[in-house]
Amino acid sequence: MSKQEQPPSAAEEEADEERAIGPVTTGSESVIRALENAGVEAAFGVQGGAIMPVYDALYHSDIRHVTMAHEQGAAHAADAFSVVRNEPGVCLATSGPGATNLVTGIADANMDSDGLVALTGQVPADMVGSDAFQETDTTGVTAPITKHNYFADDPDSVGDTVGEAIALADEGRPGPTLVDLPKDVTLGETDAEPGPATPPETTQPQYVADEADVREAADAIEAAERPLLLFGGGVIKADATDEARSFAREYEIPVVTTMPGIGSFPEDDDLCLSWAGMHGTGYANMAITHTDLLIAVGTRFDDRLTGGIDTFAPEAEVIHIDIDPAEISKNVHADYPLIGDAGIVLDQLDDAIGRAPEAESWREQCLTWQDEYPMDYATPDDEPLKPQFVVEVLDEATDDDTIVTTGVGQHQMWAAQYWTFSEPRTWVSSHGLGTMGYGLPAAVGARIAADDDQQVVCIDGDGSFLMTIQALSVAVREDLDITVAVLNNEYIGMVRQWQDAFFEGRRMAAEYNWCPEFDMLAEAFGARGFRVDDYDEVADTVEKALSYDGPSVIDFHIDPAENVYPMVPSGGANGKFALTEDQL
Repeated sequence: MSKQEQPPSAAEEEADEERAIGPVTTGSESVIRALENAGVEAAFGVQGGAIMPVYDALYHSDIRHVTMAHEQGAAHAADAFSVVRNEPGVCLATSGPGATNLVTGIADANMDSDGLVALTGQVPADMVGSDAFQETDTTGVTAPITKHNYFADDPDSVGDTVGEAIALADEGRPGPTLVDLPKDVTLGETDAEPGPATPPETTQPQYVADEADVREAADAIEAAERPLLLFGGGVIKADATDEARSFAREYEIPVVTTMPGIGSFPEDDDLCLSWAGMHGTGYANMAITHTDLLIAVGTRFDDRLTGGIDTFAPEAEVIHIDIDPAEISKNVHADYPLIGDAGIVLDQLDDAIGRAPEAESWREQCLTWQDEYPMDYATPDDEPLKPQFVVEVLDEATDDDTIVTTGVGQHQMWAAQYWTFSEPRTWVSSHGLGTMGYGLPAAVGARIAADDDQQVVCIDGDGSFLMTIQALSVAVREDLDITVAVLNNEYIGMVRQWQDAFFEGRRMAAEYNWCPEFDMLAEAFGARGFRVDDYDEVADTVEKALSYDGPSVIDFHIDPAENVYPMVPSGGANGKFALTEDQL
């Protein structure tokens, strides 16, 4: 009989009985019961004094808790869990520094509309405002970066408050919520069982667009000569990729995505022009520049996509589908605003359209731009290893449903440009906030959320990797099968690229030639470490790292002079992208 088949020992049975779920007797038990009622399976956090009662109640729960090495990592892991699972991720921290260490991750989730629930310990309510040990006004600090936050004030209602926070994080446009938990509330006695997770009654998103508005938009699509679909992250958040793909293919409309929308449409499809914006493909940016009807689904038109608003899609009328009315005409004027759920509204449009637009010549033009502006690169023998090559080898060595997490910088752009994504929820990155250090803790959260047979690859930069490298200890302790590829150019590469282009080459505080040897550091953490300097080492080392059943780190020493192109200068016109530094 194998170890897995052995019957439980008496000690194990006793431990299971001790952990058995009983009636709610305290506020902290009510908090955990609310998580269980909502179907929460995993939580990420760091222990501490004020949150200790909640952790004590968590001891008796089947919820998997992953102790992170830093609270920022807990928030990023919960964020990535949310992206992969399409349900709110949960993170916990104590009061004061624990709560403030969560702030970067909460802000990141807020910018990217990721469902996240933060539970923070707080000093007893009667000590709030007295500058008590490890006291911070957590609700005040996080009010601008959450959908809503709560200060729990009663053991009898705290469970329902947590349930509401979970439901609100997932309702309509997802986003982070926070519940601040004073210690006297979590220690306080109660027998009140929390009900099911329910959003506030005042939260009633509009899911179905106005029929008259849909009719007008459908007429515009039928009449368009150069229609273009723009799929944003909202397509994935709404689980609307099937509807989006069917719509594009039925009407043979070319597709561009935003960076958060990567994976919403297969990048190997003939209709796909990949992603647009500052470092998007030349052909995606040309299509946006010349379309006469932009059908935008689930995007907030951020500045990294649009460049200068006055030059964005200058010849186009705009259909904008979004569940959040605040996004309509906020940055780009919508000629045809359609407020509602992405999948539902696309189905409404499909029902309303009588004939496909006549756009054969437009599709041919888009193919011509793909030929004119290919995403290629040179690999001279007398220059160091190119990062694009590394990304392509990793892509070829892994399955189509492999989850890719990244930090922020040049490596993030190369990963987005040279990995061919075909499935939603496989691109996990920091977009709006641009958080260096996101990649590794996100890989931890993604690994916990992913199917057992899914691969998880973190493509990181040396600067980003250093910021949250302590999360590697978590991956080792939890025996998580994660492959980390560090594209190490000994610079904060994107800063160096901008300094060379716009600051006359003054590379102030951008050089990172003091980085440790990441392969040896990985071994010190208990992971497998590899170092690669040459092209002929790449494929073999990637195979070894991927086949290792546990966390591995490959330190790829890449060309420090390599830059990310195409590039649209900040505030510039998408159609005037640069392919070399001389064109900036």
